[in-house]
Amino acid sequence: MSDIHPRFRTIDGLSVRYAVSPNAKPAALLLSPWPESIYAYDATWAKLSAHASLTAVDLPGFGHSELREDLLSPSRMGEFLLKIADAFDLDQPHVVGPDIGTSATLFAAAKAPGRFRSIVIGSGGATSPTDLGSPLHDWVHDEDLAPYRALGPKDVVNVAMDAIEGYALPDVVRQDYLAAYQGQRFADQMAYVRAYPADLKELSGLLPTITTPVQVINGERDAVVPVSNAEYLHRELPGSRLDVVDAGHFVWEENADEYARIVTTWWQQH
Repeated sequence: MSDIHPRFRTIDGLSVRYAVSPNAKPAALLLSPWPESIYAYDATWAKLSAHASLTAVDLPGFGHSELREDLLSPSRMGEFLLKIADAFDLDQPHVVGPDIGTSATLFAAAKAPGRFRSIVIGSGGATSPTDLGSPLHDWVHDEDLAPYRALGPKDVVNVAMDAIEGYALPDVVRQDYLAAYQGQRFADQMAYVRAYPADLKELSGLLPTITTPVQVINGERDAVVPVSNAEYLHRELPGSRLDVVDAGHFVWEENADEYARIVTTWWQQH
């Protein structure tokens, strides 16, 4: 049985799903990767919660949180991320935002210097022009979205989950992922990554101004988001550290122990 127990609350008029592990330690805000949910942290939850009071959130439009079209870009999601932190009364939280959370968290940090204690990101598109692997490059650049609208939730989730190396998803986790992608939801979400070319170009000019300490983690064999994206962030961010981990794209599940070790060590240092 998972230690993650989801709830819902309304933030800026949207139904947002979250889970908490309350204790007296510093606050940490965990953001869902795509196409997963807050259950992506199932393999690391116990270790992370021993070091911080966790609030995990399905970002609007992803996981089981309500979708709103105007938030489906990294820059706009970054603005909403600040509203999430405010809604949960998180005073200078650590933020863990892998995958799609990478760019959104950086936009938030650029907009609100000092709002976050530290950041952990990676496995997310960052370079401009984009340098993306399969299938993300096609999701960003394909002109015809009809084939994606024809996909069912099992097609979307199973293709992604079959790419996870050396980690058997617990049934409760897989079922949660499947339930999050009913109907046209996946195709609707694609607007977020299709904003990458414009938004990552804008972000490139902001990176040198971000003063929040940033830990970048990427899988060494990530075929979806090549390590070049993490290396680029490490070069451009003034206060950053880069760890390339023995894993593919889903490093937080494929090498959960190492991921948790890097994150908690980073928290202890900041």
